[in-house]
Amino acid sequence: MWPFSKKGVSGFSGNSTAEKVTHGIDASGLTAIVTGATSGIGVETTRVLALRGVHVIMAVRNKVAANDINEAILKEIPSAKVDVMELDLSSLESVKKFASEFNSSGLPLNILINNAGIMSCPFMLSKDNIELQFATNHLGHFLLTNLLLDTMKKTAHQSKKEGRIVNVSGEAYTFAYSEGIRFDKINDQSSYNKQSAYGQSKLANILHANELARRLKDDGVDIIVNSLHPGIILTNLSRHMGVIHGIIQVIGKLVMKNVQQGAATTCYVALHPQVKGVSGEYFSDNNVAKRESQGRDADLAKKLWDFSMNLITKE
Repeated sequence: MWPFSKKGVSGFSGNSTAEKVTHGIDASGLTAIVTGATSGIGVETTRVLALRGVHVIMAVRNKVAANDINEAILKEIPSAKVDVMELDLSSLESVKKFASEFNSSGLPLNILINNAGIMSCPFMLSKDNIELQFATNHLGHFLLTNLLLDTMKKTAHQSKKEGRIVNVSGEAYTFAYSEGIRFDKINDQSSYNKQSAYGQSKLANILHANELARRLKDDGVDIIVNSLHPGIILTNLSRHMGVIHGIIQVIGKLVMKNVQQGAATTCYVALHPQVKGVSGEYFSDNNVAKRESQGRDADLAKKLWDFSMNLITKE
């Protein structure tokens, strides 16, 4: 359990669960994509959105695991609408294939939750020869969002309902490299630090949300974009951290959030009426939170946007 949190202006705190922050919300008729929906807070996010009436598309690498989760959700919530589609965010080709198939399906898209992530893994390159944490946590989501944006705009316009894009980041962004984003050293193995690289990818999630929010606001599009810190949660995300993982699993049961609490801020930002019209913000414990200077750096966000666009358009 998480005993160290007070209620904020939203009326919720770090203790609040995903079910509590969405209590009484009828989201029937909405469609959402959740990446990384087969583990940790992704599973709970999918379940609670389905519980509130959302048609959820689980965008996952492991379709077998996703189908098992889907079956479990249907047993608990017979009326749930959950579908499974394959997506490997470390592969730009896979992202393009997923987006093409979804856009061709004719389904609307009200909510996009960029939740998937890997944490502090040893240095590896993606299929596109980009450092794996940056490729998976940021660049795959950046491309996915871009490719789904026209469908989201069309849905928002036709339904007259605000679209919402949610980037799951984390306080680890404060542990990024000193320069924030190492544009000239993204693939530099000699100076690679797995924790700093993870922080860099989480900073990128925030900056992506900031810049996209600015662009959509300037264009008058009824889609809000926000990032968030889900909290320190007892999940398997720390599996690449050796002995620290074991310590986390033991101590965590006493002081960390459980998955139900960990998914709360995502579900709050995705569904709650209090968030209507709020864009370009960073949330924590179901409330708007402050960002460190790099998380507010508009020039860095613009530079990351251009850098990312260049990476996804390379042939």
